[in-house]
This record gives sequence, C-alpha cells and structure tokens, in this order.
Amino acid sequence: MPGLRLDGKVALITGATGGIGAATAQLFAREGARLVVADIRRERLVALTREIAETGAEVVSACLDVSSAQQWDEVITIVRERFGRLDVLVNVAGVLDWPGIEDTEEEAWNRVIDVNQKGTWLGMKAAMPLLRATGNASVINTSSVLGLVGSGAAAAYQASKGAVRLLSKTAAVEYARQGVRVNSLHPGVIATPMIQGLLDEQGDQQADIVRTPMRRAGRADEVASAMLFLAGDESSFVTGAELVVDGGLTAY
Repeated sequence: MPGLRLDGKVALITGATGGIGAATAQLFAREGARLVVADIRRERLVALTREIAETGAEVVSACLDVSSAQQWDEVITIVRERFGRLDVLVNVAGVLDWPGIEDTEEEAWNRVIDVNQKGTWLGMKAAMPLLRATGNASVINTSSVLGLVGSGAAAAYQASKGAVRLLSKTAAVEYARQGVRVNSLHPGVIATPMIQGLLDEQGDQQADIVRTPMRRAGRADEVASAMLFLAGDESSFVTGAELVVDGGLTAY
C-alpha cells in the first residue's frame, strides 16, 4: 500500500495490550506494518490481535514475560519463522512501583528492575541479530520523564527508567555502523489505565496535570505518533536521542 510510513516493515511491540502499547500497535498497523504483538496478559493479547487482524493488517501474537531470556528467544523464533526479518523493536512493557527509598521492598525493587531494565536489555540482545541483518532498523525503548528528573518517590521505577535511557545511548553507539538506530522515548503524564490507577490511588492527579504547562494529561495516541516517527525512515539520522512527550513537564 503506497504512501504508508511503515509499509512492509516488521515491528515487534512488547507491552502491546497496555494503553501506549495498544495505541502504537494500532497506529503501526494503519501505516502498513506487519506486527508481532507481545504481552504477558494472554486474554487481552488475543482480543488485541483479533481487533488488528479485522482491519486487514498482518499480525501475530506471542505471550511474553520480558524478564525471561528463554521467552524472548521463543518470540524471536516466531518473528524469524513468520517474517524472516525484523525492522522495528518497540520495548513498551513496564511496571510501576511508587514507594521511595526506605519504603521500597526488595522483592518489589527486583521486579521493577527485572521488567523495566533487564527486560529492555534482554529484548535488544535477542532481537539484535535480526535487526542488524535488516540493515536499516530502529529500536525504541520506552523510558519516562522520571528517567530524566527526580521526583522524590518511585525509587525503583526511576532507577530502571534512567537505566533504560543510558542503555539506549550505549546501544546507539554500539550499533550505529551496523544499521540499527536506538532511541529512548520519555512520556509524561499520559492518560493510560496504569497511570490513571496510580493517580487515583495517590489522589494527586490534578497536581500532576497542573505541573504540566499544557494543563492536561497526554493521550496514548500522541505517544504512539512519536513512536511512529522514530520507527520510520523520517528519523533516519536520529539515534541515541531522547524524545520527550510530556506537554512541557520537564521544561521547567
């Protein structure tokens, strides 16, 4: 289909059933991508896959715990056997834990680091042979504005998202001459189920929105549009960068 920004490209998206992941998968499908959608939540994954397939897009699903190297290898095998190539890897899967330094339990710390930080590394490690073989590939690692600035809370989450930022830069330098671009994307307050649940629990939704110069929460489709830019050829000279989608929150 001519004129589509991801026409013929194969994209693997983790955390695909969440707000940002689903919006990204749906947008990529509309722009001509062939998709592998991966998530740990099987029932939601089946529903998302059916929804995308009904649009006429080519899509397969894979159940994936991103903290498992074995499961990553299994997903990459699916990609290789079904499509024979991989052009775009989008690491969206993540978990959020809000306590600060003293209140964070070790088990919670380990889980956040395993999913957000280790999961991003495992994904790049498993996918890189296919990405390098493509010769013109893009990796998008989802960090956060809390990977750029401190908040006085969310110790494990911020540590993991800061690590994703620098891991992306490291990979960008390592693979720049091998045809793989690597960038990090940093959403601010986005109206997704995960963030909405946290804001409701903390009772400070309006405070977070007021701190955002645009005075509103972002939408998942706005983040997906940023993903699309980084995935496509329009960003062919962009690597090792941080794309911030936060309504000006980090501009202060």
